[in-house]
Amino acid sequence: MLPTKAYATHGPNDKLVPWNFDRRTLQTTDILIDIYYCGVCHSDIHQARSEWSKGIYPMVPGHEIVGKVAAIGKDVSKFKIGDLVGVGCMIDSCGNCPTCQNGYEQFCKSGAVYTYNAIERDGISPTYGGYSNKIVVREAFVLHISEKLDLAGVAPLLCAGITTYSPIRKWKIGKGHKVGVLGLGGLGHMAVKFAVSFGAEVTVISTSMNKKEDAEKLGAHQFCYTKDETQVKQFSGYFDFIIDTVSAEHNYDMYLKMLNVYGVQILVGIPDKPIALNPFSLLSNGRTITASSIGGIPETQEMLDYCAAHNITSDVEIIPISYINEAYERMIKSDVKYRFVIDLSTL
Repeated sequence: MLPTKAYATHGPNDKLVPWNFDRRTLQTTDILIDIYYCGVCHSDIHQARSEWSKGIYPMVPGHEIVGKVAAIGKDVSKFKIGDLVGVGCMIDSCGNCPTCQNGYEQFCKSGAVYTYNAIERDGISPTYGGYSNKIVVREAFVLHISEKLDLAGVAPLLCAGITTYSPIRKWKIGKGHKVGVLGLGGLGHMAVKFAVSFGAEVTVISTSMNKKEDAEKLGAHQFCYTKDETQVKQFSGYFDFIIDTVSAEHNYDMYLKMLNVYGVQILVGIPDKPIALNPFSLLSNGRTITASSIGGIPETQEMLDYCAAHNITSDVEIIPISYINEAYERMIKSDVKYRFVIDLSTL
């Protein structure tokens, strides 16, 4: 077993505190990673506090993991000691079903094994995430990271990055498209960067007027302040796509009405309560509302390679692990530009 240092929560109402546990010893296809940085995702809060479903405790959150290969099993062929690598939201799947075979491991018919708050395929062992100093992962779920990019800025790409890149690629969003990005946080700022890089006209849609300057700095072409009815009317029936990154309750009908004929609203921010909308908001203009998860391993590697080629990383605030509870409270208040990243050398 491999002694590991971490921060964990022991219940939905508890703070995150130091906790030691043992990682498994390396199997033949495993990679041991020394974790350098781990991004802090809003889903970490949802899961740590059992807001989506009952959590598995003690829980070590974190699924935006970057670091360096420290050891490899004898059958590992795609990585060597010293490589920069990443681990995202998944650490295993069956590998045999049609979705896994087609590179959609996130939709594994047997169920993907998530990086934390899940049970390994042995049906017994809980998974523990990246708020720790090391992790053991099967080679098939480890990703190559370019040395060209700032490593701390890469960490959120493993969730916020792929979560926004995947629907943009699926819907072939690019030149000639008018895209609204709803919300300018960890997901939203990556959606802006990707959509702009693919040549779309991008408008940030926000309830906060103070986000306008930031939106422009990120490359957005326009800004819509939704508390101004005149501005909302100006964008009525305007967008081909809206990438909805908001995880709080909001007025879906209002945003659907901003879509053009056959426009699509893509949910990547998922509220903890069922959404409500008027069916006529869909019927009018033949609009669609859908949702998008993370991508599979091949698409995530594609995204990382694209970011290396176009020098795209997340805008981050690096924090010591001891600050994690304060970071959670600030995230709830949207007080971060745009992603907290834990420096695990502080553990």
